[in-house]
Amino acid sequence: MNYKLSPSDLTFLYDGCRRCFYLKVKMGLSQPSIPLPSIFTKIAGLLKTHYDGKRTEELHHQLPPGIVKYGEKTIQSDVIRMGGHKDTCFIKGRFDVVVEFDDGSFGVIDYKTGNPDSKFSGLYGRQLHGYAYALEHPSPGSICLAPVSLLGLLYFRPSEVSQRDIRRLSFDSDIHYVPVERNDGQFRKFIEEVLRLLESPMPPEPAPDCQWCAYLSKLGKH
Repeated sequence: MNYKLSPSDLTFLYDGCRRCFYLKVKMGLSQPSIPLPSIFTKIAGLLKTHYDGKRTEELHHQLPPGIVKYGEKTIQSDVIRMGGHKDTCFIKGRFDVVVEFDDGSFGVIDYKTGNPDSKFSGLYGRQLHGYAYALEHPSPGSICLAPVSLLGLLYFRPSEVSQRDIRRLSFDSDIHYVPVERNDGQFRKFIEEVLRLLESPMPPEPAPDCQWCAYLSKLGKH
């Protein structure tokens, strides 16, 4: 088997319920999706349009000099093979933004709306590592941007409201940049852990607090 791994699934779905992760990746049985509120889609689109083509100095002062060059592109890695494993996998997803630095390297940045939370940095780091791997080891025909020298999260947290007239209300946001340390060895160990899970002939036990697994269990379909 050659499993498709979505970078976003390697975060909260994998840690939230590995049974649900197994069923989705191996058997195509997904949890019911909750549509993203349209306001967040609108915010993401506005951010992409606003920063597209701008210098990193306008994005955040902690970033190395460069230009915001690529936004919301689908990428796919080449096949990932691990010693001792008969099955393989590949990474396919869609990143928020990639910056091209003046030194010729690239940075993968994810936009977040809300308060920075250090406890989620590790989870989001998996997602960013997935994007970086796919960009540096692309499948034939997929975009290649290498080397990736930086991974980070850019948080926008609404902080103030201003009103110019009766028809116009504006939200000002604090901007926080959270760097994510790159550790390719740790990421490969994580992917190997994922492969071990998927190679198991039976799915793991559900997470104790997984409401979807509890619901299916009551229906006698799990």
